[in-house]
Amino acid sequence: MDLGSLPLVAVTPIDHPLAEHLLLALRDRTTPPAVFRTLTKRLTTVLMLEATRDYPTRPRTVETPLEETTGRSLAQPLVAVPILRAGLGMLDAVVELFPAVRVGYLGLERDEATFQPSEYYAKLPRLDDARTFVLDPMLATGGSASAALQSVKEAGAGEVTMVSVVSAPEGVKVLEDDHPDVRIFTAALDRELSESAYILPGLGDFGDRLFGTEP
Repeated sequence: MDLGSLPLVAVTPIDHPLAEHLLLALRDRTTPPAVFRTLTKRLTTVLMLEATRDYPTRPRTVETPLEETTGRSLAQPLVAVPILRAGLGMLDAVVELFPAVRVGYLGLERDEATFQPSEYYAKLPRLDDARTFVLDPMLATGGSASAALQSVKEAGAGEVTMVSVVSAPEGVKVLEDDHPDVRIFTAALDRELSESAYILPGLGDFGDRLFGTEP
């Protein structure tokens, strides 16, 4: 699929040297799980800094050791919803950046024959007063991501952002059709999906590489 044929208005590929460096190390098949987890955390930090660039703030006055000064602090709660299991690898970075984050969990599994998702677990906090960030490192067919976005919307989420490590044009198209109001932040827009619905060039099965469960 030609990326040029996609309306990429809602998609923001992260253009940063550090993101490129970290992503290449993640792609490397020789990267062991322990290093893979560290790289994922660092890259998610870069992604979240970009995804929250326009986060609402409010003025606040504090006392420094020398005098009073006014700055700005975050004005809205933040919710992170990793899609199990691979999305868990992105969560630590979000918790470190936003210690007051509310965390929800969605369990979705893909039928390997039809590639369609089914939800097997959902535990979500209050969403209607917050900005919600759905964490899914691999936006491949878009089926699981679309189902997750539908779940958080039905649970009351207003503004929702999708954060992924690698995205395929097929998955981007699905989200733009199903959820045109959702912004997507990704470290890379890859070429296409394989016949087995793996992203090419991709980085393999993210969950297996993250947790060391590769066959």
